[in-house]
Amino acid sequence: QVQLQESGPGLVKPLQTLSLTCTVSGGSITTNYYWSWIRQSPGKGLEWMGAIAYSGSTYYSPSLRSRTSISRDTSKNQFTLQLSSVTPEDTAVYFCARPNTGLTGWYDYWGQGTQVTVSS
Repeated sequence: QVQLQESGPGLVKPLQTLSLTCTVSGGSITTNYYWSWIRQSPGKGLEWMGAIAYSGSTYYSPSLRSRTSISRDTSKNQFTLQLSSVTPEDTAVYFCARPNTGLTGWYDYWGQGTQVTVSS
């Protein structure tokens, strides 16, 4: 079965770039689905950030588009999130996840989530 796991630093300083990696096992990120990033914070709840499709096409939330970049390493079956110019408002639990149908389908697979704190 498909498994996803996030990895990356748990503490990022303001104005730096947050970088997280999602490692996927049990399925190829180049075959099907839209591989997505979602974050959760007390102030905003669950917030969809963006996704990279099996084709390599990327999609971003309008509110984060200017600061967000999603890419992939197909040789490692990984996809990454980069969020630039972070502020304390970006403190959240970050998840990688996969909807079962298209970009807006039900998210049937999730990573465990990783806490990222933005602080000086």
